[in-house]
Amino acid sequence: MTWIVFDYGNVLSLSQPEPEVEAMARTAGADLETFRAGYWKHRLDYDRASLTDGDYWSAVLGRPTGPTEIDRLTALDVASWSHPDEGTVAILRELLAAGGGVALLSNAPVATADGLDRLPWIAAIPHRVYSGRIGLVKPDREIYDHLAAELGAHPADILFIDDRPENVEGARLAGMTGVLFTTAAALRHALAL
Repeated sequence: MTWIVFDYGNVLSLSQPEPEVEAMARTAGADLETFRAGYWKHRLDYDRASLTDGDYWSAVLGRPTGPTEIDRLTALDVASWSHPDEGTVAILRELLAAGGGVALLSNAPVATADGLDRLPWIAAIPHRVYSGRIGLVKPDREIYDHLAAELGAHPADILFIDDRPENVEGARLAGMTGVLFTTAAALRHALAL
């Protein structure tokens, strides 16, 4: 059986809308560029679950954060990643309807994973692996090995789609077929749908 495994951010979802990033910075009382730099500087550690929600937002802002602010920023963050790429989601739905093996592998902290799992188009994916729940991140080899073991699949039977070249290369080094995502139309062509 061939498995088709999707990344989430910028593949099944659109990029974070700029007004929503601005709203997070405003909520935190932070300069937008400083906020954005801190957001990405600490994100992989947050995705790996090396940082709690509070630790992450304190690191992003360079100051202590309280429970109410943490909850508000986390909710805004999850919402900012909840906009589907309709073209890719249409492909996902076709694959699910055809009964093929479909899964999700995403670098996402636990709070984001919990929020994404509530989206109907993500909840429909039977196998979902999030970095924050297992303490592993792409492009490290261990996360791809974990995915294959969870699917009960040989790596050669897995086609992995991601928008980041380093993550695609990580999948290839783990023995999977890697497809670099650019657009839904290009993905449809690559999958011969």
